[in-house]
Amino acid sequence: MKRICLVLAGVFLYWVGVMAQVADTSVYRPRKLTLYEAGFVSSYYHQDGNNSAVTGGIGTEKLTDFSNGFEVKMFRYTANKKRFDLDMNLGVDYYTSASSDKIDASSISSASAKDLRIYPSVTGKWTSEEKGRAISGTLSYSHESDYRSFGIGGGVFKKSADRNREFYAQLQFYFDRVKIILPYELRTLETGGITGAPNQYDYPWTSRNTFASSFGLSQVVNQRLKLLFLFDPAYQQGYLGLPFHRVYFNNNDLRNEKLPRQRMKWPLGLRASWFVGDRLVFRPLYRFYTDSWELSSHTAELEFSYHVSPSIYLIPFYRYYTQTSAAYFAAYQQHKTSDAFYTSNYDLSGFESNFYGMGIKHSPLNGVLGIGYLQTVEFRYGHYSRSNGLKADILSINLKIKTKKG
Repeated sequence: MKRICLVLAGVFLYWVGVMAQVADTSVYRPRKLTLYEAGFVSSYYHQDGNNSAVTGGIGTEKLTDFSNGFEVKMFRYTANKKRFDLDMNLGVDYYTSASSDKIDASSISSASAKDLRIYPSVTGKWTSEEKGRAISGTLSYSHESDYRSFGIGGGVFKKSADRNREFYAQLQFYFDRVKIILPYELRTLETGGITGAPNQYDYPWTSRNTFASSFGLSQVVNQRLKLLFLFDPAYQQGYLGLPFHRVYFNNNDLRNEKLPRQRMKWPLGLRASWFVGDRLVFRPLYRFYTDSWELSSHTAELEFSYHVSPSIYLIPFYRYYTQTSAAYFAAYQQHKTSDAFYTSNYDLSGFESNFYGMGIKHSPLNGVLGIGYLQTVEFRYGHYSRSNGLKADILSINLKIKTKKG
């Protein structure tokens, strides 16, 4: 899988390099779609812990994920001088999971130990630069062995006359299908639908829908400070758990998790960009979240961008997060059989977490290694830890390719 992704990355960079050399848009406004920016992001993620929801809140959470994302941005001008932007993305994730392998506890290693996720998306945006307003539309799709998701959305954007204030509103709808793969011990003729060979099942599918919105208001306070107010309410309905998450009750009974079929989410945040000096940019974030499952959380994030030289940036970051437990969570063998809803997924437990790390970005005027179209190379490393023992590390590289103007 890693070889495939590296080959794809090489082909992608070669193709974009050729296109970038012939797509100099610094002089004219093209009537045909013209490439002006492209990107490639690759990351490696590894985690470990001892609270797997697959085995009822106990057991290994070891997981590795190799993720790759490709992005191409193009634009053109229409006859009435409006700008059209086309943003195309392709994501490919490959993961291995020791905890998911326990879905089929009777086998030494099952198909659920690894999976491949592919998720393309395309966004079009029409902008009237003179009037300072725009509209957008998005289509997306995600595919893995036991999950399908189709997304559609759109948004409106409006700038003030002096361009110091901008408001946006976006709506996104996701229509998902979840394969009902139960833990091995809970499979029956009714829940699995045996089709032939022993232990081979024709699993049924069920639906999950998400209606997400995003509202933002940005304000330039002065030459050094910009604020962004965020409100992102969402509503979910349908099958909102995962069928292979086990729950062990206080009488040793075993079931798979059961959660309400509706959930409302209300996140509210404030982000700032503060240019402290010629070399330092400070980007703090605060976010409050609450939902109809009685889970609430606070996020405080700090990120700095320090210009070591005109082309090299150091980007240290830190995020603190704390949340309360959802009403339906209990640990291993703590649920009562009389509970209407139940889960031992520690993502819904109360915990605190810390995420910190460092990034380094190289963005010279004449291009990285003198390659004019290769505008930026950025490396990042982050370490994540939870108060319940989960730990994770992530390493990523980001390449940005850009023509002279877009």
